[in-house]
Amino acid sequence: MPDLKPNLEAVVRYPKLMLTLVAVAITMAAVPAAAAKQENRRAKTVDVQLLALNDFHGNLEPPTGGGGRITPPGGAPIDAGGAEYLATHIRRLEARNPNTLVVSAGDLIGASPLLSALFHDEPTIEAMNSLGLDLNAVGNHEFDEGADELRRMQDGGCHPVDGCQDGDPFVGAEFDFLAANVFNPAGGLRAGPSREQTILPPYAIRNFGGEKVAFIGMTLEDTPSIVSPSGIAGYDFRDEADTANALVPELRRRGAETIVVLLHEGGVPTGSYNDCPGISGPIVDIVNRTSDEVDLFVTGHTHQAYNCVIDGRTVTSASSAGRLVTDIDMTIDRRSGEPSRIRANNLIVTRDIARDAGQTALIDKYRTLAAPIANRVIGTITSDITRAATPAGESALGDVIADAQLAATSATGDAVAAFMNPGGIRADLTYAQGGGEGDGNVTYSEAFTVQPFGNSLVTMTLTGAQIERMLEQQWAGQPFPRILQVSAGFSYRWNPVAPIGERVDPASITIGGVTVDPLASYRITVNSFLADGGDNFTVLREGTDRLGGDVDIDALEKHFRASSPLAPGARDRITQGP
Repeated sequence: MPDLKPNLEAVVRYPKLMLTLVAVAITMAAVPAAAAKQENRRAKTVDVQLLALNDFHGNLEPPTGGGGRITPPGGAPIDAGGAEYLATHIRRLEARNPNTLVVSAGDLIGASPLLSALFHDEPTIEAMNSLGLDLNAVGNHEFDEGADELRRMQDGGCHPVDGCQDGDPFVGAEFDFLAANVFNPAGGLRAGPSREQTILPPYAIRNFGGEKVAFIGMTLEDTPSIVSPSGIAGYDFRDEADTANALVPELRRRGAETIVVLLHEGGVPTGSYNDCPGISGPIVDIVNRTSDEVDLFVTGHTHQAYNCVIDGRTVTSASSAGRLVTDIDMTIDRRSGEPSRIRANNLIVTRDIARDAGQTALIDKYRTLAAPIANRVIGTITSDITRAATPAGESALGDVIADAQLAATSATGDAVAAFMNPGGIRADLTYAQGGGEGDGNVTYSEAFTVQPFGNSLVTMTLTGAQIERMLEQQWAGQPFPRILQVSAGFSYRWNPVAPIGERVDPASITIGGVTVDPLASYRITVNSFLADGGDNFTVLREGTDRLGGDVDIDALEKHFRASSPLAPGARDRITQGP
């Protein structure tokens, strides 16, 4: 056989022969590549790995106390969480499968510790960029600072008031926020299934070895009742199952047979972190009403950990604060494009491995910037002051916070009572912070972790009848009871078996020992979230003669400085009984 490398003389003397030989050579060289491609086509399945988080809430540093542990069945609690360890775990898991996507089911930011919140959660976005997060469904806390701030988290840019506090430009998220059920009739980012505009993309499609997988991202429909209404004015939050069902035909037309829902809504199981006995809550109804074309639900919001099968579909949740990561392995059948098998496993983010260097550098940077504020001691406590509630719904920490808000507004606003929403109290105060021996000192950072929202105090006038309506709204129109924490001098009794709307005995409502007169006017204090009708306390929108006051964390700091050492509240202001 002649040499297949043509030279100029051969080409001139035998042009047709040489062209034929060159074509044969090219064909022979292509055989291995074609064979490999054919072999890939013969593979009947493709394996896809999803690594899932939810409710991270800016916990860059390892969370402390009970909120920083996971307890295995029959075992001792294990310290868990922290972005440095989470990143290492994720990288080790990613190494097992090139077809890996890292996803989150919402509340990545908001209600964050000081290290992230002081910088408007930019550190958490940067940490997730470094970690390799791919997709995040919006949660209710993504709207804590309003829709415009959420868009800044995606697109980048300095904060409109505080600028770029760390001295560097903020580039925004390198991952995609998804918001399929959040519509803005006035114009959003892109058209949804009815051509209306969603605030952010409703879904994303990823290709794994030729197989398309679609991810629909949603927050809970009830988001408007648990964020400040003014920040989301004009936006429409729609039913989760209906939204997913409306998108299925579009996703199918785009060639995606495997559909995953990333949903910031969940349930409450009765078992351990990797099983699912007796699960209840909104997620059960949502899954049951969602099209069978949806194959997998990655959920959140309830801060629970579970690994369930509901209506034949896998449903997962990874607790909160980065203490667990859900490893989901899907085997997709190439003939149908649908998963033939889905296996999920909640893995503890242990702290017995090497820390990720990139996360360590980022945390150290923001620690240095935050240290002068974070480490300031604001007062002392005599013992643990916790959120543990009585059967009537009152906590020792709730007492302390309500007292602080009354103290901050009794002189300036003539307030006679203060009320605090329990969902705004995010952590306990422990005498030995971080599990050490402790000295009872409370730093600004620790107090901020308890109240991280930066709400201002609002003093307003309500009638006695309106105060009674406010107390009844603790149950009326609520997905679960929301018992307001009350300041010293205010007391009442409620009946757990009475009909909703009639649970509070009007004669038991007293201020300073005197029964509240339905026709009289009283000056009361709440935070700006409640004053705007948050948590479905709509009667508070009717309050008149409003007077703005301190930011809630500033009021708490003043109370510590004036009253330390602080003892736990007595929890004797709210009682149950007929």
